[in-house]
Amino acid sequence: MAEAAGRRGGSRSDDRRSADQLFDRELDHLPPEARWREWMNRVEATIFAASEPVNRETLARIVGKSCSIDLLIDDIREELRGRPYDLVAVAGGFRHLTRPAYADAIRSAFGSTFGTAVGGSGLAVDLTQSEVLVLMCIAYFQPITRAELSSFLGKEISRDLIGHLRGAGMLASGPRSPTPGAPYTYVTTKEFLLEFGLDTLRDLPDFEALEDAGLLSKEKLLAGDIMPGFSDPGEGGADVPIEE
Repeated sequence: MAEAAGRRGGSRSDDRRSADQLFDRELDHLPPEARWREWMNRVEATIFAASEPVNRETLARIVGKSCSIDLLIDDIREELRGRPYDLVAVAGGFRHLTRPAYADAIRSAFGSTFGTAVGGSGLAVDLTQSEVLVLMCIAYFQPITRAELSSFLGKEISRDLIGHLRGAGMLASGPRSPTPGAPYTYVTTKEFLLEFGLDTLRDLPDFEALEDAGLLSKEKLLAGDIMPGFSDPGEGGADVPIEE
């Protein structure tokens, strides 16, 4: 029976390989302009159908070997210039997102929890302003311990706050800190990139630019004059990993 199951599994694998071999990526029978148009259509259709950002390796399976994915994306985005949605690089891949100008209309239609992961702007995950600040600090200074966060922000960062961010998929445990007690550090996740519309962490705004824009103030952070409500006076001891 196991042998029969193995044969069936092998047959399905062979079928997939056979179908893959029959798929015409190169489209050599088409003139160059028509070939490029078909590759554009394939790429846009694949990204549109996907529930997650589609990376270049995946897109390379449906176009010719000499085709530039970046140039295809540029041409697709140019055609979408007048549309209410765009094709953007996020979390290491490409995804359709609606333009920020239509965020209010989308929220009115679907509610305030309809976020960037589906289209529009705003977070799909329900986060407080304090949690967003903690999350952004982790993004800039990761890997970072809870104690280091507390020291930086001038307020005690509770395990409950960290736990909510982990439960929302925004954070994961990083390496143990080399400091006494070897506490856990925290790092952001791919879900964080998705929620904030970032391709990589290199796309985070420069900290000084945030200060210049009045969005963050290092002096206020260090003085504890921003985002009250972090305090968790009843807790103590070393950090432990919080199960998701």
